[in-house]
Amino acid sequence: MSAFSDVELLQDFLTEAGDLLEDVDSKLVELEQSPEDADLLATVFRGFHTIKGGAGFLEATHLVELCHKTENLFDKLRSRALVLNADMMDVILAATGEVHRMFGEMRNGHQPDAAPQDLLDNLELAIEGRYTGGGSDSQNARSPEVAESAATQPAVESEKPSLAHYDASDIPVGEDGDLDWPALYEAALGEPPRELEQARLSAEMATTAVAKQSAAAVRPKPVDKKPKPAPAAASGPAKDATIRVDTARFDQILNLSGEIGLTKNRLNCLFESISRGNPSEDTIKSLDTVVNQLDMLVSDLQAAVMKARMQPVGRVFQKYSRLARDVARQLGKDVELVIEGAETEVDKTILEELNDPLVHLVRNAVDHGIETIEHRRECNKNPKGTVHLSARQTGDHIVIEIKDDGRGMNAEVLRQKAVDKGLISMEEASQLTPKECLMLIFLPGFSTKDQISDISGRGVGMDVVKTNIQRLNGRIDIESELDQGSRITISLPLTLAILPVLMLKLEEQIYSLPLSCVREIIPIEEDKIQKVSGKPNLVVRGEVIPLLDLATLIGRPTSPGPKVGVLTLSGNKACILAVDTLVGQDEVMIKPLEGVKPKGVAGATLSGEGLLVLVLEIRELLEGVI
Repeated sequence: MSAFSDVELLQDFLTEAGDLLEDVDSKLVELEQSPEDADLLATVFRGFHTIKGGAGFLEATHLVELCHKTENLFDKLRSRALVLNADMMDVILAATGEVHRMFGEMRNGHQPDAAPQDLLDNLELAIEGRYTGGGSDSQNARSPEVAESAATQPAVESEKPSLAHYDASDIPVGEDGDLDWPALYEAALGEPPRELEQARLSAEMATTAVAKQSAAAVRPKPVDKKPKPAPAAASGPAKDATIRVDTARFDQILNLSGEIGLTKNRLNCLFESISRGNPSEDTIKSLDTVVNQLDMLVSDLQAAVMKARMQPVGRVFQKYSRLARDVARQLGKDVELVIEGAETEVDKTILEELNDPLVHLVRNAVDHGIETIEHRRECNKNPKGTVHLSARQTGDHIVIEIKDDGRGMNAEVLRQKAVDKGLISMEEASQLTPKECLMLIFLPGFSTKDQISDISGRGVGMDVVKTNIQRLNGRIDIESELDQGSRITISLPLTLAILPVLMLKLEEQIYSLPLSCVREIIPIEEDKIQKVSGKPNLVVRGEVIPLLDLATLIGRPTSPGPKVGVLTLSGNKACILAVDTLVGQDEVMIKPLEGVKPKGVAGATLSGEGLLVLVLEIRELLEGVI
């Protein structure tokens, strides 16, 4: 039996090799800045060597071939027989892009197809010191994130010439009036002749070819009514189902589990004593002590499990160095990505969901934010632009910033662009503050580019960013100054598994709101309710805020009697929700509702009494209301 059929062994290889390849990608970007760094050269060499060894054991011959050639190139670089240059780096990055592609095929249970022959040939030329650039497929030289963007653009397929493309009057003829044999040979066979002599047909063969072509020219071609199947879309990378955890954290979980087991035994003994009737005062005191101890142990266990799920953001951040490099090189810019706070930890689920938004933000910073080298020189700026990607923990939230020293954003230009594209009316635009104008870039369909490229221009990237961040119960903010640069700040909870909520009641049914969107509790007094355009509002510290009945929003009958107001904020929308009563604050584990997704419901949990509690999603509830 082949080792490739061992699912566990294959998964182990992909996990280890995937981490190794991501490290290689980040080291390659560093290496381009320091092409003679012996340590970096050795690290990359060992990376390809290790991947090759694992691939050989799994009998992935095409992956072994590609890694072997790349390893040979780095062996020449290590021995100083060759010196790394930009063209050579393009070929190397094309090779790592192919390794990523091969890993994707292996995740789907298939042995990977061979790398493109032109890439293998270019690697050979680079090893021999004869590669001068221009031969490799530029798409292969891009990072997986950039390639994914380009893959969404329509591609024009070029067909090889064949006799079917020639009319009888278009048979190729040379300058001397005779048939152009090489062109005719290429038309007939779909490939140029290796030797001119190979293209020499007899007079008989040429006549036959011309006669057949003439007949074909006058014979109508049958119409194929059956539509051609569309090329299969490339499936996205499978999410990693594994997680790396420090053994010390597992030891802590094991110890806590053991202590909880002992406490459970003690509770069983106390239960038997109480169930026999007439419990003593000492028994009641012991029960109280054991329950408090169990509460503390469960809290500690919960915290330990949450820590086990925490991963450093550097695992995601390190991929963007290559992304920034590839986009900058494609646009003819010089950009450096500086990463700070890579050791900051966040829940694995959030870390995975952050990937797409950060790809858009880093790419936009390089594309829209950083100017060209010539423009930066004219503005007396360093020709090399800088993009800072940082992370830090603030309380129970993680704050991520993407900052560039580019051209900045002009609020008035953004305002006019939104009007020109029909996204907002002139009247709405005139009422926006400069800060609100910056937030227009998150509108669906908004783009400052007049022409669509394979990097930007369709007006969907920033809309996706905002949607994904809001889905993670996060917030996003923008600051910008002309000719100084822009800063985008994202605030996210450290984990989604445990959610702090505010419990509230509508009649006898309990609901909960994520505490992150609750700003304050406000008493509702009938004499202070003001009507604006026939709709109720309350004035809070000089700001007029809409007053909405939560029961009406979720389709329940409104109950009479006094109400309590909950001031909530979702994105840039604020409102006061009127509820019957408040139950209190709690931390819950949210679960999705299987097979159903009501509007405005994020999931469900259980109350302390074992009752089902729906967790509401404010953003969805307010859609189309305010």
